[in-house]
This record gives sequence, structure tokens and C-alpha cells, in this order.
Amino acid sequence: MASKELTEASKLQDNQMLQPSEKPNTGEMEFTIASDLNQMPDTVKKPHICDVCSKDFSCVSQLKRHQRCHTGEKPYKCNVCSKGFQHTNALTCHMRIHTGEKPYKCDVCGKGFALASTMRTHLMLHTGERPFTCEICLKPFVNSSQLAKHKKTHTGEHKCTRCSEEFTKASDLQRHVMTHTGKEPYKCDVCSKEFLDAYAFGQHNRIHTGEKPYKCDVCSKEFAYPNSLKGHKRTHTGEKPYTCKVCFKGFSTSSSLRSHEMIHTDQLPYRCEVCSKGFPLPSALKRHLMVHTGEKPYTCEVCSKAFALPGHLQRHQLTHTGEKPYTCDVCSKSFSHSHNLKTHQMIHTGERPFTCEVCFKGFMKASHLRVHVRGHTGEKPHKCDVCSKEFVQALSLKEHQMSHTGEKPYKCGECSKEFINAHRLVRHQTIHSK
Repeated sequence: MASKELTEASKLQDNQMLQPSEKPNTGEMEFTIASDLNQMPDTVKKPHICDVCSKDFSCVSQLKRHQRCHTGEKPYKCNVCSKGFQHTNALTCHMRIHTGEKPYKCDVCGKGFALASTMRTHLMLHTGERPFTCEICLKPFVNSSQLAKHKKTHTGEHKCTRCSEEFTKASDLQRHVMTHTGKEPYKCDVCSKEFLDAYAFGQHNRIHTGEKPYKCDVCSKEFAYPNSLKGHKRTHTGEKPYTCKVCFKGFSTSSSLRSHEMIHTDQLPYRCEVCSKGFPLPSALKRHLMVHTGEKPYTCEVCSKAFALPGHLQRHQLTHTGEKPYTCDVCSKSFSHSHNLKTHQMIHTGERPFTCEVCFKGFMKASHLRVHVRGHTGEKPHKCDVCSKEFVQALSLKEHQMSHTGEKPYKCGECSKEFINAHRLVRHQTIHSK
């Protein structure tokens, strides 16, 4: 009998341990054993608290991950460009810049994206959806980050104390303040050039190191910058998303379009100090200056002919290999370069996209139009530094200068007679053919 009473008491005790303790109703439920605590939702139990901002987390790993926001620690390094990241998933997404991987595809236009969030934002271009609206001016935005930046234009949150100029980002304000102080904290050890931010400094360093971490997966050509690789890939796909509003010519990069548009506006801000010729970009002026200096740093390994630009050397080397990969669909004529094929195809289409505003004559190339216009203006920008004679074309000046130097680079294979230009050699060779 005593044993039966003891068993009954034991069961009663176990039941009491598994039930919530009976206390006055305070709106909270109290648990008496550890198993009950483990079954609590994360919204109730978050025992790991950040000692900096007091934010709480349900496990130690989440807390450690969060604390990197305060310490700035970036333990995960990219093995290509050495950039650091706080989390592994951020590194995984970054690596797609180097690999070109775009696993997320738009169902509407088929465009690929490296991040799912970027694809979702892109889809709003098709749907017209703008779910985030500014409460002040009611302007809609596709994501919360764009809205947050926009709101700062109303609040003036990042404002320069010296000139009162306002910025949407603190980093932009910091760079702006340096324009007042003249301080540029990042200095190149090689050329002593200074930079306002670490990103621009890192990009600049590749000029000296020759590092080209971005590789084309089609032809294996390497590039120093991601935008350069992106523009290059369009030479394989044929994509030309940038179109001239005047003549509707397409371009693979925005910089090529800007340079082209200056042909229509006659805007050539970069002038040669020697011959006063204008150019749309400083890089074009730099290439032109080699005409005056005679600098030709790129030499052909086959015939030792020198060139001012690497592209010119590459085109020349095809004359030795005989390679002509670009073929006309109409007459099957082959060309060593794509731009030569495009110019040739205008013979079949009759296209003349460059038109003279004086006599309305059309030309296949912008350079042909520029030379033609000089016939109306009388301009002769190419001047001989020996006798001061002026010429309309650079080629005419070059041939003229040979009369001073005595140079005759074109030689007849039959009689060894030499000529200043190829045209005269061809005309001479008809004597032998007759």
C-alpha cells in the first residue's frame, strides 16, 4: 500500500514539472525546466548581447558575425584582387566579378545578373513597379536604399560646414571636405600621385603593377578594370547599346559615343600645342603627339617595323600571318579587322552616315568628312617643320617630308627602283606588266 502511494506521488511531481507553474496572471509564462527554454521562439530568447550597441542574438556565431560591423574586421580575402570581406557570402558574390558568373536570369529579356537582389530590381523596369515612395515629395523608387539616399536631399543630413553644400552619403561629404583642406590621404609610392579614396588609389596602382585580374572567357584577354572587360565582351557579342541621336550609329561603350558626338558638335577641347589640331579626348591627343615626337615604342618581331600604338602593331602583324577572320556576307571578301569590314559593307548598302553640311556630300568615315570639309574652309593644319609648307592631310605631310630626308620606303621587286608612296610604286609596276 505504501509503495502504491509513493508511485502516485512521483507521477504527481513529474506532472507538476512539465506544466507551467501556477502564479498570478502577469501576462508572462514561466518555464521550470531547460527543455522548455530550448523550445522557446528566437523572438523571446536571445541571450547573446553585443556590448557595443546592445543588439541581441540567439547564438554566438551570429553575435561574432555582427561584431565585425564595429571592429571593421574582414577575414575573408579574394584570391584574385585581395579585397577583404566580413562574410563568406559577400566574398562569393564578389568572386562573380572575376569569373563573370551570372546565375540569375531575367524571364522577360534574358539578361543575367550576379545577385538575386539586382535581378529583382531589374524586373521592376519591366513591371513599372516602384514600391518605395518618399513621404515628402511622393517620388517613387524601386528599392529602399535609393529612397534612403533620396530622403537625405530633403534633410541635408550630410552638409559641409564650410560651403553648406549637401550630400546624400557621408563618404561623398568626406571627399568634398578634402577639396577645402587640400588633403589627399592616399599617395602612390611610385609616381607620388595623390588620391581622395582607397578605391581610386587601388585602381591607379594597377598602372604600375600591370595587374590585370579581369579575364575574358572567350579570348582570354586580360583587363585591369571590370568596366574595360565589360566593354570588351561586346566585341564578341556585337552588342552596341549606345546610339548616336544624330546619325543613329551604335557604339559598344559610352566613352566611344561621347567621342563620336563631338564630330557633330565640332567640340574638340584638347588642342595640340604644335599644330593646334583638336581632339575630343586627352588620350586621342596623346596618341597624336607621337606624330610630332616620332615616338614608336612598339616593334614588330618579324620585320622590326615600329609603331606608336599597340593596336597598330597588332593590325600590322596580321600582314605576316595573312589572317583575315572577317568576311563580307555579300561578296565573300575577307578583312583582317572588323572596322574594315564595316566600311566595306557600305559599298553594298550605299550607306554614307557622315554628311557635309556645306555641299551635303556623304562619306563612309568621319575622317574622310573632316578632310573634305577643309576643302571648304581652306584649313591646312599639317605644317612641315623644315620649309613651313602646309597640307590638308597628315599623309601628304609625311610624304612631303621624305623629299627633305630622301627616304623612299617603297621598292620595286623587278628593278629595285624606290618610291615615296605605295601609289607611285603601283603605277610604276604597270611598266613591267606591259
